[in-house]
Amino acid sequence: MIRTYNLVIAEKPSVAMSLSKVLGATSRKDGYMEGGGWLVSWCVGHLVELAPADAYDPRYSKWAYDDLPILPDPWQFRVLPDTRKQFNILRQLMSRDDVDTVICATDAGREGELIFRLTYDLCQCTKPVKRLWISSMEESAIRKGFDNLVDGQKYNNLYAAALCRAKADWLIGINGTRLFTTLYKGKTLNVGRVLTPTLTLLAEREAAIEHFKKEKFYTVELDAQGIRASSGKFNSKTDAEKLRSACLGKTAVVQSVTRKDKTERPPKLYDLTTLQREANRLFDYTAQQTLDYLQSLYEKRLATYPRTDSRYLTEDMAEGLPALCSTVAGALSFMVGQPLPVHAAQVVDSSKVTDHHAVIPTAEIAGADLAALPTGERNILYMIAVRLLCAVGEPHTYAETAVTLDCGGASFMTKGRTVAAAGWKGTEKAFLSTLKQKAEEPAPSLPVLSDGQRLEGADALLKQGTTSPPARFTEDTLLSAMEHASAEDFAALESVERTGLGTPATRAAIIEKLVKSGFVERKKKQLLPTEKGLALSWAMPDQLKSAKLTAEWEDRLGAVERGELSPEEFMARITAMLTNLVRSYRNVKLESTALSDSGRARIGKCPRCGKNVVEGKKSFYCEGYHDTPSCGFALWKNDRFFTSKRKELTKKIAASLLKTGRAAVTGLFSEKKGVFYDATVVLNDDGGKFVRFKLEFDNKSTEKKGK
Repeated sequence: MIRTYNLVIAEKPSVAMSLSKVLGATSRKDGYMEGGGWLVSWCVGHLVELAPADAYDPRYSKWAYDDLPILPDPWQFRVLPDTRKQFNILRQLMSRDDVDTVICATDAGREGELIFRLTYDLCQCTKPVKRLWISSMEESAIRKGFDNLVDGQKYNNLYAAALCRAKADWLIGINGTRLFTTLYKGKTLNVGRVLTPTLTLLAEREAAIEHFKKEKFYTVELDAQGIRASSGKFNSKTDAEKLRSACLGKTAVVQSVTRKDKTERPPKLYDLTTLQREANRLFDYTAQQTLDYLQSLYEKRLATYPRTDSRYLTEDMAEGLPALCSTVAGALSFMVGQPLPVHAAQVVDSSKVTDHHAVIPTAEIAGADLAALPTGERNILYMIAVRLLCAVGEPHTYAETAVTLDCGGASFMTKGRTVAAAGWKGTEKAFLSTLKQKAEEPAPSLPVLSDGQRLEGADALLKQGTTSPPARFTEDTLLSAMEHASAEDFAALESVERTGLGTPATRAAIIEKLVKSGFVERKKKQLLPTEKGLALSWAMPDQLKSAKLTAEWEDRLGAVERGELSPEEFMARITAMLTNLVRSYRNVKLESTALSDSGRARIGKCPRCGKNVVEGKKSFYCEGYHDTPSCGFALWKNDRFFTSKRKELTKKIAASLLKTGRAAVTGLFSEKKGVFYDATVVLNDDGGKFVRFKLEFDNKSTEKKGK
């Protein structure tokens, strides 16, 4: 009798080794493990990809508008050169006569299904497929998964959605990039279904900051027997000063005292996006770093599956939660002496779990040497452990008191807070204390006050504030914006989060691609669009920049996954949109674009030769600067005229100088007098090697106090 084998195909070698250990396949071969009736191999991520455009026709190796749109039929695939050896090993294993069943053990999600199916199909394998679907790499979870293998055909719709996503991204990337690159004469403008609208979020925020006009406002702060309260805002300093004078030394009367008992319920468990956001806030980790750390913890059996968009657990996990929480708390030194209530019902809801439940630590944490973990992994493990204990904990309750005082004919407001029960915030505070980070400071408590009470001898201070522009995106806030992009257009949908830009599994990669492509740069915690990124965003039509469009596609992919929309219909809509896009740009005029001939963002026209002035790393320079003979016009960012006045030559100032020859500038510094002042900078170019400037003053210019 011929012995038969089950062939298990994992996504990565590390996962394959974990599966092999449980299955008893301990004999190492070339590209796979063997033992106990099992063959265990791996894909090394994507082994197979959609073929490039020139695979369909050699002429596509050159980019031409007349060849667009490129719409493959039928689609072709290719094996990646770097992974061809492993592909051939899998093909040989699948074709063995003693292999009767293939088990798909790639990551349990859309992308994992795609990786396996493309490999399986290109190997022309027809053997029956079973699916391993697990959320943890614990030995018990692996054994349970193999005891409950599912017919692979159950996931046909998941594969169809994954393939539609890959094809749509190929079509948009190939056709969009070629369309706009050919229109804008040679500057490669990378277009992506998710990449482009994400970049647009950053570009629009930068534009809002650029055009924001700061406005001063004033408030009066009252100090009445130690109780500090603030007035409303005044646009006029004179009006605020009048109120301050009217309050000095006067009696403040308590108009009203309102006390409300409030409750902050425990937070939900982490999904991937929420974890990435908070890890960025606490540790400055990028979304990709957090995913990498969590993936490693998953492979070490210390955490459950990373790429999840759920924040709940399934009902069958409720019974084991008290023991898991006790184990987790026992592994955390800062939990000694902390109460450990476990309200499982707060985190259990099977109806809100899609492919995978929320990210939580596993019981393996008890035997792990946490101190030996890399710092990043340890921090992420602590985060998900603490979140589990908080999520099953008691509510945080407090009393909030709002007090209104009357003084000088105006009302002043203040609030105080008295904690009744720390609840889950006690656990959070204990964790934050280990990071030397302060928990959110609550409003101070207030003494007992009563209506009509008089507070003698009030003091009053005038305070000046300035309105603030929108904040630049951090990794945290950009992930949130991506998750909820176009949510208002999908309020009726069951899960708004799924209609955002990308998925929890892909958002980190999109941000990294923007950075690596030079469209976005990181400055400390901030993400800023580069000159190249702004130019790309300006050049794209609203149709491709729209978060609503890609959100609609994500929703339709979900419909394909559920069997509610055919893959053919999904792809038909994509191809129709692309065809119309190409046709609509047939007669576009390059002169009307926001890009210069070099593809750089255009600042204005050169006053010497009339060519475009564009922004470089060190200057705003004429595109004829390097011509022979050279135009020579450049506005240097470190020009001594500006640096001596402690001022930066910004894009806004440069644009104004080029447009009108003048720019109103505030906060110039006089070395001689030691004061700051406002003036108009005038372009005074005589055609020499360096551009010159001069100052003009109007009669209203006033000197400002120095430091």
